[in-house]
Amino acid sequence: MYSAAFDIGGTQLRAAIFDENRKIIDVFKTSNDPELGGKKNVDKLIDFIMGSGYELCGVGIASPGPLDLKRGMILNPPNLKGWDNFEIVRYVEDKTGLPADVNNDGNLAGLAEARLGGGAGYESVIFIGMSTGMGGSFVYKGQLVNGAHCNTAEFYNVIVCDDEYHHGSANPGSLNEVSGGAAMARIATEKFQTPMTARTLFEKYDQGDPLAAEILEGTSEALARGIANIYYMIDPDIYIIGGSIGMNNPWYVEKVLEKAKGYMTDPTINVAWAQFGDDAGLYGAALLAEDTAARKR
Repeated sequence: MYSAAFDIGGTQLRAAIFDENRKIIDVFKTSNDPELGGKKNVDKLIDFIMGSGYELCGVGIASPGPLDLKRGMILNPPNLKGWDNFEIVRYVEDKTGLPADVNNDGNLAGLAEARLGGGAGYESVIFIGMSTGMGGSFVYKGQLVNGAHCNTAEFYNVIVCDDEYHHGSANPGSLNEVSGGAAMARIATEKFQTPMTARTLFEKYDQGDPLAAEILEGTSEALARGIANIYYMIDPDIYIIGGSIGMNNPWYVEKVLEKAKGYMTDPTINVAWAQFGDDAGLYGAALLAEDTAARKR
């Protein structure tokens, strides 16, 4: 039996049908219209899967947080206008007659990488997404560890220094605020006194700019401390590295890992690269659909 996966994004919504071999056989993309709100936007995805003609076992939903997993609810995500307090699981189940479940998009990306990617066969897997923000997930024996409030492995909020800047719900001095792509752009803009992005910062570094090197020295040190904290809290068998910054700058990841080893009593870091790119959330949602269908039978 096939499974359906939804990937909820602030600007784009996607749905995919997966076959028994966990291969995408059909996909649908549409804009997330902020004027429609949650239900009418999700209706577009529901119409696609229900009109696909495939016999489906269930629906897995990858969504930005914050979430209430126990109630299957999207709470108040800043990039989803009109989706507040949306009981998306109940809504999808009522409309489709299929078992459904939801989880954080970063968690489900990690689940896909842990089960189907470089983490396959390992007992404990940490996924770290180095992109505009810092994301992560923890998979143990093939299952996501969510925590009581869906905050397990929310590494973006781990405090690594005394920097005072923060925005939204992020802690001052947290990993996201001092080493994510947006943080790199903010710091570089302040230091260079001209608008910068993470990409232009790395380009400056490649050109031998000493100020760019200084900035990336600081961001890599903060990220190394974060990885060392993960080591002492979880001590995973393997770390999976994903996200645009990590994937496009492997030398930077190596720099971070070498710094992290300096904080570890046993400086052995087993690392693999993410394999599913932007589709990781869809693959993880398909796995969630399978698990939910088996649990609710």
